[in-house]
Amino acid sequence: MKIVVAEKISSSAVDLLREPRWTVITPEQLDGKLASQLESADALIVRSAVQVNHALLEHARKLQVIGRAGVGVDNIDLDAATRKGIAVMNTPGANAVAVAEHTLAMMLAMARHLCRANDLMHAGKWEKKSLQGTELRGKTLGIVGLGRIGMEVARRAKAFGMEVVAHDPFVSTVVAKEQGIRTTKLDEVYAVADYLTLHVGLTPQTAGMINPDSLKKMKRGVRLVNCARGELVDEVALAHALKHGHVAAAALDVFLDEPLKDSPFATMENVVLTPHIGGSTHEAQEAVGYQIALQVKEYLKHGVIQNAVNVPSVSHDEYVELQPYIVLAERLGAFLAQTSQGPLEEISLRYSGHIAEWKTELIRNAAIKGVLNQALEEKANLVNAAAIAATRGLRIHEARKPKSSGGGAGSVLSILLKTGAEEHLVKGAVLHRHTPRLLNVDGIDVEAPLERNLIYMQNRDVPGVIGRIGTILGKHKINIADFSLGRRVGNGQAGKPREAIAVVHVDGRVPEPVLAELRKVPAVEQAKSIRLF
Repeated sequence: MKIVVAEKISSSAVDLLREPRWTVITPEQLDGKLASQLESADALIVRSAVQVNHALLEHARKLQVIGRAGVGVDNIDLDAATRKGIAVMNTPGANAVAVAEHTLAMMLAMARHLCRANDLMHAGKWEKKSLQGTELRGKTLGIVGLGRIGMEVARRAKAFGMEVVAHDPFVSTVVAKEQGIRTTKLDEVYAVADYLTLHVGLTPQTAGMINPDSLKKMKRGVRLVNCARGELVDEVALAHALKHGHVAAAALDVFLDEPLKDSPFATMENVVLTPHIGGSTHEAQEAVGYQIALQVKEYLKHGVIQNAVNVPSVSHDEYVELQPYIVLAERLGAFLAQTSQGPLEEISLRYSGHIAEWKTELIRNAAIKGVLNQALEEKANLVNAAAIAATRGLRIHEARKPKSSGGGAGSVLSILLKTGAEEHLVKGAVLHRHTPRLLNVDGIDVEAPLERNLIYMQNRDVPGVIGRIGTILGKHKINIADFSLGRRVGNGQAGKPREAIAVVHVDGRVPEPVLAELRKVPAVEQAKSIRLF
């Protein structure tokens, strides 16, 4: 493996990446040749300065993962990375304590006029009367966003004796209540907050959320803190509210354009300004570097996707549980693709049992990967499979049937593949915690191993078929590891043999001449070689 660390991270983080037969390229070794180094790199780690754009990614021929030591990924072209099948990870929460402490520091600076007091003292002035402040105790803090940082702010605010109200539609009221936080609608947070702090990411819904309309909903004399994203605030509207006293003070660490230039805030005494240093502590910088190194290493060694921004993330324990079903899904998809004919139109997945309650995006992507990689030159993986399917107009459907309290069979994955000519359904399960098995093909029960080399046959259920197949394979020195049979339940049409299938696990590839000979057996209607990886 080759890992390119394009920007400085802690030495302990770099040391974590050093493994036998792994190469780590540090910023000092790049010498301005990042693009050429990326041509053979498996992983890239950046902070915020390096622009990982489409042009740079064109050099990344084998890149698997981009790690961002920090939260924002504006410097990374996510669409280009996803198309190339590159997972992009960041480190949300690694600097949560640093940002939370900075937020409280900003609130205290506003409450006690600390910046002005410092300036006056340095100017040789002793002005106590004009510096009389207020306490945080007894005030209401409104928090927009109860992620890791928002929760850390809430805990510290409670220690100061503040009442905390918050808005976050993705946090349960039970979790919030356990922390002594009252959750409510956003407009009510605006209306009751003495201090308002923002801790949300940038989305179409949050961009410009502090604007003339929302400012009017806030009580007169509110104090605003933004240590999240500059784009959340309409700076012109905030400056107007500050000048006219509707907003008593603001403390800003982030801005629409950075570094800050020609800003109306620069001349306002009731505004505390810091140069995007909320997460800039020695401890936080150590933490984000170490965290991204750990995530990249886990991905390269074990395939565990943590804190990814362009693919579903799972914890290590979740991945261990999912991994056998990821393998099952890919092999079922590959099996279907090799037994079907016609242009692809639709893939439908059904999760039954315990897996219906899991995060199944990676299982879905594995199934799509298994189908697409049988035909496309552009190889799909767990990152880009759904994106490739979408660009090709392939419909994807999912359904769930959770395990009933009454027990019954374990988890079963069903995949239906529709083409322009036909459709086929397969079902599979994981046995003994790690073994993928085929359970059913087009309504016919047949338990068979989903191993590398298979022969799939459709035949009429008449005597002598197994013997003829065994004789032909033996003649060509093809060893049979497992021979699984199934036939359609019911009597079928009077006077006609029932439909049957056979799945034969063999030790090597089956040449086309052997398949042609199998097809000549009178009862055999179809014989195909299936290759699974």
